Amino acid sequence: MQVFHTVDGLRAALRTERQAGHRIGFVPTMGNLHDGHLALIAQARQTSDIVVCSIFVNALQFGLNEDWDKYPRTYDSDCEKLRETGCDYLFHPEDGEMYPNGLDTQSRVVCPTMTDVLCGASRPGHFEGVTTVVSKLFNIVQPDEAVFGIKDYQQLAVIRRMAEDLCMPVKILSAPIHREPDGLAMSSRNSYITSQERPKVTVLKDSLEWIRQQIAAGNLDFPELESVAKQRINSAGFRVDYVTISHSKTLEPAANDDRQITVLGAMFTQSARLIDNLSIELK
Repeated sequence: MQVFHTVDGLRAALRTERQAGHRIGFVPTMGNLHDGHLALIAQARQTSDIVVCSIFVNALQFGLNEDWDKYPRTYDSDCEKLRETGCDYLFHPEDGEMYPNGLDTQSRVVCPTMTDVLCGASRPGHFEGVTTVVSKLFNIVQPDEAVFGIKDYQQLAVIRRMAEDLCMPVKILSAPIHREPDGLAMSSRNSYITSQERPKVTVLKDSLEWIRQQIAAGNLDFPELESVAKQRINSAGFRVDYVTISHSKTLEPAANDDRQITVLGAMFTQSARLIDNLSIELK
C-alpha cells in the first residue's frame, strides 16, 4: 500500500493508474477503522482495479461541543488493517493540506434538501461539512466509484443528491450495515459506550425492527409507531434524538401509500450518539 499526505503526490500516482486504464474505487473515512470500513474496501475491490482509502478527521463537519478533538485517531493500526484488506493507496492529509486557506474562508458545498432534518436537525452545519469535504476528496481522487455504508443513511442520500446535482462523474455505491454479533451497528463511536450501557444499546435496533414488523403486518399509524419506539428507548435509560418513518429517497415523513420506507433512529448514551436504520419495500 502506498501512502500519500499531499494532494499533488496522490494525484501524480493516480494519474499513472488512470493512464493505464485502471478503474479507481474510493472509500473515504475518518479512520479508527473497524470491520464495517474494511467491508467497504472489500466491496470496492470487487468492481475496481485500484482501491483508494482516505483517512481525514474533518473538523468542518463537527459542531460546537462535539468530539473532534477526542475522535479516536488510530493511524498505525488503520494502516495495518488496510494493508491486510488489499487497499492500494491511502490518502492521509494534514488539516492544512485539505484546507490551505483555513476553515473560516473555505468555499462550501451546500445541499439544500435533506440536510436540516434527522441528524442535520441536531447537528447544524454537519452535512455542509460532509458535502464540502467529500466534493474536495472526489476532486482530488477522481474515482470512478465511491462506496459508502448504509448505516449513515442520510449521509448516503445527501451525497447521492450532491453528485447528481453537480454532475459528478462518480458512481455512488452503498454497502450493507456491518453489525456486532448482538446486532449493534458498528461505529467508531461504539468505543465510547460504557460497560454498563453496552448490553442495553441494542434497544435502538430492536425498536426500529419492531416498527418494521408492525408496518409489514399492516399497521400504518406512523406517529403512534414512532411514539412507542421512543418510549422503548427512553425506558432503557437512553435519550432519544429521533425516531422517524421516512420516504426512502426524499427522507420526508412517509405517507401511507409510500412503497419504499426507511425507519431511522438516533439516541444518546452517556458519551456516544448512535444511529441506525432499516428499510422496507412494500408491495
